[in-house]
Amino acid sequence: MKRPMSPRRCCLAFAVVFASAMSAVPAHAETIRIVMDKLVYSPAETNATVGDTIEWVNSGILAHTATARNGDWDVTIAAKKTVSLVLKKAGTVDYYCRYHPNMKGRIVIAPK
Repeated sequence: MKRPMSPRRCCLAFAVVFASAMSAVPAHAETIRIVMDKLVYSPAETNATVGDTIEWVNSGILAHTATARNGDWDVTIAAKKTVSLVLKKAGTVDYYCRYHPNMKGRIVIAPK
């Protein structure tokens, strides 16, 4: 005859199952909005995680770019348009607008 599981073992088994289920839940990526208005990125500095999406919103009447100084990306954003980019690697990326070099920003990207 099988003995019933002790309360202590039952709790331990529940904890193992719960921990396994929690580790299987994928982390949700964020969408981070950076607005271009009056020749300024806002916010100028932001934190993100690999897998997050940066959404550049050009609210002005001039075209802009978000050009990474390290070569990771070069995104052109037409006037009154929005462009998205998924971050693929960790690190600090300084970026600027090729059309308006005084427009500068920074994204600090943490590993997943």
